[in-house]
Amino acid sequence: MELKELVSRVQAPDESAMAAARARQDTLTKPQGSLGRLEELSIQLAGVMANPFPQVRHKVIVTMAGDHGVVAEGVSAYPQAVTAQMVYNFLRGGAGINVLGRHVGARVVVVDMGVAAALGLHPGLVNRKVACGTGNIARGPAMTREQAIEAVTAGAEVVEAELARGLDILGLGDMGIGNTTPSAAIAAALTGCPPAEVVGRGTGVDDAGLSRKVVAVQRALAVNHPDRGDALDVLARVGGFEIGGLAGAALAAAAHRRPVVLDGYITAAAAMLAVALAPGVRPFLIASHRSQEAGHRIMLEWLGLKPLLDLDLRLGEGTGAALGIFLAEAACKVLQEMATFQEAGVAEKEGQ
Repeated sequence: MELKELVSRVQAPDESAMAAARARQDTLTKPQGSLGRLEELSIQLAGVMANPFPQVRHKVIVTMAGDHGVVAEGVSAYPQAVTAQMVYNFLRGGAGINVLGRHVGARVVVVDMGVAAALGLHPGLVNRKVACGTGNIARGPAMTREQAIEAVTAGAEVVEAELARGLDILGLGDMGIGNTTPSAAIAAALTGCPPAEVVGRGTGVDDAGLSRKVVAVQRALAVNHPDRGDALDVLARVGGFEIGGLAGAALAAAAHRRPVVLDGYITAAAAMLAVALAPGVRPFLIASHRSQEAGHRIMLEWLGLKPLLDLDLRLGEGTGAALGIFLAEAACKVLQEMATFQEAGVAEKEGQ
């Protein structure tokens, strides 16, 4: 599907479905509003899915992997080879995302968007490799504009394929040593915040490593001059292949009226690109948690999202998204399965 067509298919949430869900919440056997965010989430899901009784049965987490030339600047506590090693761990089912995916009953789809190694054929790996890692953004652009379009389109096509297999809700996850640095550059480019405010410790770099990351992002912005009014330009100049793929995945899910559950920092950067491409994506997004990364709060504020959880998570992979999907399913079940006052024969609040 052409990118322009994908963007044009994103429609507003269904107001009538939201109104019906809100009205039902107010008749369920509880004080109005007593289930707090779960009530809000059920109403959001009703609008997103255009169904006053939304259901979450087919749960999918797409974890996209890619490498980054900026690791040459000493911005990560781990070597680049870990990206490919962790992809193999995903495929064996041994990573955090596999454990939590199994726990919530989600299908985990692993995608090679730009790992700097030949991973070979594997029945559980989706190969959409754009190139073997991006360029070093501290020295030049991450990729060409054509590659940026390819990454976004490929991410959308991955979701299109999963929709055919059954997909009610999409969780986003990432893997890529060094990818908090381009994510910070994207955040700085789109928000206008100074790099020092959005750069965090990522995999756990020390103070010297944190300083190198700030300098790398400053250089990336100075060298590449990303145009904040052009999301594809931002992606091409300072982004990553997996970040672009995740942006495309969010676009495709929204175009098909499916909710998108974000994980942490990297998926927030991808969501920012998706919203910059198509502002209508915003109401389809759910922030699963607030990351330990310093800039994540700024990114969520830019997106207008309130996180469901705050557990000091910073793993990535889609682990937070798995927990968010669990809460989304719970919210739908409360809306659908809980009895109303009339059904249960329970007296309502006096004066009602």
